[in-house]
Amino acid sequence: MKDQQTHLDGQLTNKYTPGRDSYRTDSWLLAMFDHWFDPCPYNPDFDAEIHQDGLEIPWAWKTYVNPPYSNPKPWVAKAIEENAMGKTVVMLVKHDSSTQWYSMLRQAGARFLMVEGRLSFGTGRSAAFPSVLAVLEGQA
Repeated sequence: MKDQQTHLDGQLTNKYTPGRDSYRTDSWLLAMFDHWFDPCPYNPDFDAEIHQDGLEIPWAWKTYVNPPYSNPKPWVAKAIEENAMGKTVVMLVKHDSSTQWYSMLRQAGARFLMVEGRLSFGTGRSAAFPSVLAVLEGQA
């Protein structure tokens, strides 16, 4: 999902829209990244004519990303590119080590922090898959 540039602020609505690739990070997890830049925030009303593409803008020194699970690869590539400039990027992704994008993260030196249980992504029901935080640590 392309989306507007914003900082995490916990003020986004909890709205589930079937068939869309825009799901909210669980609030307990989002709170850990308070004041981090989010180039791909939850926005069920995304409009490419109005909002900026998070893949086309520079990211901050501390960035949290919950990319679209349907196609995380371009977001992973961008995260690796930003990390090469010394920035710290944490991505919430599906725990699927069989994918090319997961391999890209591993080759870039990401550390993987397992999320216990299943997240609900604001839907009120558990996801059908486990999640993991992929951490690309920047320069201190």
